[in-house]
Amino acid sequence: MNKHEDFLLNKIAGPKDVKKLSIPEMEKLAQEIRTLIIEKDAAEGGHLGPDLGIVEATIAYHYVFDAPKDKLVWDISHQTYPHKMLTGRAKAWLDPDHYEDVTPYSNPDESPYDYYAVGHTSTSVALATGMAKARDLMGQHENIMALIGDGSLTGGLAFEGLNNAAIEPHNLVVVVNDNQWSIDKNVGGVVTSLKKLRDSNGQTAENPFKAMGFDYRYVADGNDLSAMIDAFKAVKDVDHPILLHINTLKGKGYEPAVKDEEAHHWVSPFNLEDDQ
Repeated sequence: MNKHEDFLLNKIAGPKDVKKLSIPEMEKLAQEIRTLIIEKDAAEGGHLGPDLGIVEATIAYHYVFDAPKDKLVWDISHQTYPHKMLTGRAKAWLDPDHYEDVTPYSNPDESPYDYYAVGHTSTSVALATGMAKARDLMGQHENIMALIGDGSLTGGLAFEGLNNAAIEPHNLVVVVNDNQWSIDKNVGGVVTSLKKLRDSNGQTAENPFKAMGFDYRYVADGNDLSAMIDAFKAVKDVDHPILLHINTLKGKGYEPAVKDEEAHHWVSPFNLEDDQ
C-alpha cells in the first residue's frame, strides 16, 4: 500500500515529467525523495548519506538533459536511489511491498537509463570517455557525462580516465561530486587540491584540472537546485571536455547523517525515532 499517495513523485513516470515542474515543485520533490530514502533505509538498510547528498544534482540533471539519449555514468552507483526514482522505479521506495523490486546499484538489465552495473570503482571517467569516442565514430552528438565522487577520484583508474578525457575533441563532462568523504574521511593529495579549490571558490591558481586541459567550472553549493540547473544548462551541448566541480553535503536532510557521516554511509535497519 502506498501511504504517500499525495507525493508529487507519484506523477513522475520518467524524466519528461520532471521537465514539466517548477523550481518550487522540484524542491518539494527533493524533500519527498529524501523522506523515502530515509524510510526505506530504516526498514531495510542501505546506503544513506551518499544518496541524501546527491538529490538536487540528480533532479537538475534530469530536468536539463535528455536521458536516455544523453548519458550519465555513475561511478558511485549506490548513489542512484534518486535517479532510479525519477526513471520509472519510484514504487520501489513509495510502497514497502515493492522494496525488493530494484537493485541497490545501477543495472542496465533493470532500466534503459542505467548503462553499467558498477559499485564504487573509479571507472566512470574512462567508461564515459569510451562512450564519447563511440558516439563520435557513429557521427552522433548526445551529451556524455561521468559523475565521480572525491573518494573515487583517488583511484588510479580515475586518473587514467582524466588523462584521456582531457583531450577528447568533443562533448564530455566530468562532474566531481565533492562531499569530502568516501566511506570514511578522505586523505592525500587529491584532498589537498580539492580543498584549495573549495576555499577559493574555484579560483586558485593551483588547479590540477585546468593544468590537464579541462574547462573547469565550480558550484559552491551543489545542493542548491537552481544553481545546479544553471550549471548543467551551461555545460549542455558544449563541444569540448569540461570538469564541473560541485560541493555537496553528504547526508543532507537527515541530521544524524550530517553529524556522523561515517556511521551513516551505509546503515542496517534502524528506528526512525532515535536513529538506533
